[in-house]
Amino acid sequence: WNFGSLLGLCLIIQILTGLFLAMHYTSDTATAFSSVAHICRDVNYGWLIRYMHANGASMFFICLFLHVGRGVYYGSYNMIETWNMGIILLFAVMATAFMGYVLPW
Repeated sequence: WNFGSLLGLCLIIQILTGLFLAMHYTSDTATAFSSVAHICRDVNYGWLIRYMHANGASMFFICLFLHVGRGVYYGSYNMIETWNMGIILLFAVMATAFMGYVLPW
């Protein structure tokens, strides 16, 4: 397994579990907490889907940072265009995570 395939696996897990969680989540301020409790208690394996989504995000960023670190170690920054595209993707992923997960709280 290389980091590209692990990142793809983590991304697929994030998308699938996010879709399943979105089917049961309500974003209304009065019912948001109770919808999370509903997911954990009443949805079949809802607790597992929720934890897979949370831990999948952590694993995604761990794999992403290890991938960048390996590129720094092996001098991949010498390939300027490829490295710059990777950095743009890194910033886009971090901005998406901030806007989607950190900012709403």
